[in-house]
Amino acid sequence: MSLSRRAALTVAGGLAATAGLAACSDSAPAATPTSATGSTAPAQPGGSARGQVTIVGHRGASGYRPEHTASSYTLAARLGADAVDVDLCSTKDRQLVARHEPEIGGTTDVARHPEFASRRRTVVIDGTSYDGWFTTDFTLAELKTLRAVERIPATRPHNTLYDGRDPILTLDEILDLLAGLSEQLGRRVGILPEIKHSTWHTSVGLPIEPVFVDVLRRRNLADDQQVIVQSFEVANLRALKAQIGCPLLQLIDSTPKAPADFVAARDPRTYDDLVSARGLQEVATYATWIGPSKERVIPPTGTPTTLAGDARAAGLKTMPYTFRNENEFLPPRLQRPNPERSTYGDAFGEYAQYRALGIEGLFSDNADTAIAAYS
Repeated sequence: MSLSRRAALTVAGGLAATAGLAACSDSAPAATPTSATGSTAPAQPGGSARGQVTIVGHRGASGYRPEHTASSYTLAARLGADAVDVDLCSTKDRQLVARHEPEIGGTTDVARHPEFASRRRTVVIDGTSYDGWFTTDFTLAELKTLRAVERIPATRPHNTLYDGRDPILTLDEILDLLAGLSEQLGRRVGILPEIKHSTWHTSVGLPIEPVFVDVLRRRNLADDQQVIVQSFEVANLRALKAQIGCPLLQLIDSTPKAPADFVAARDPRTYDDLVSARGLQEVATYATWIGPSKERVIPPTGTPTTLAGDARAAGLKTMPYTFRNENEFLPPRLQRPNPERSTYGDAFGEYAQYRALGIEGLFSDNADTAIAAYS
């Protein structure tokens, strides 16, 4: 029997801010390695199939658990998210692991491992300088000795309770986890894998796409409509279009800077060009979705742009990122007067504006809040 979102919230104990959430288990269900799909899967992630918005757990339930962990993905699914967002980086031995960035100093306990102290270095990725430790300098076996920690502890001190509990996961492990959750919940939990820093990974001899496509093919997911593949770059999505049948999502940065592959190819276009009428028509030749920063849809002033309607006119669906409950991530007009960074603002007021625009999907750190806003 399929669980509705409302039923899923009941299973999870209601909104995560309540004491009932504490009863939600962080343990993963038994994996089902032989299958990454459920027999009851609809043609699109659950919300779309029900005529509702598709709600994606951004890096899992990262408002409540350290991001990209089994605990985070499991909680997002139990809260009712239609799918989870998974950022992919490469290891030194060409394994795909879930980390927001190749730099892992802020999301793992690597700094506490003296055996890895000498690997700290400074690397420029897509024009930005990072100082720390990088997945590409570690084998998978070495990364498995590390544990995840909260990325923004000043904002989410409650998440630090779970520091050190979860290992870094591979793409295969996440697919097994989601298969088990889908079976347990009686509904399909989709996945939105993001290819991180494609041009940079290729430049260091560790391209992500060939390994990624091999995983999808091996698991019979290369044409799965609930595997929506994301990238901030364009060339890799165009190439993937010819290799897999999964829907593709073109991410759009909030700034007018350019995709890294455009910069590498000396293409003068920027993200602003991608959201022009002509740019959206071009994106529609390879992608099903655009994933713009939410400020491109509704700026902090509160007056919507035409982007959602323009995308729809070009045949594209819109999935803005990232919805979060805390004051600092909300526009000033929706913030609540409190000096604590962890204070929640009027998140429901923000969701209401995007719901009025009819957006087709969204990324949220707090899937339960998003679901409540659309109930």
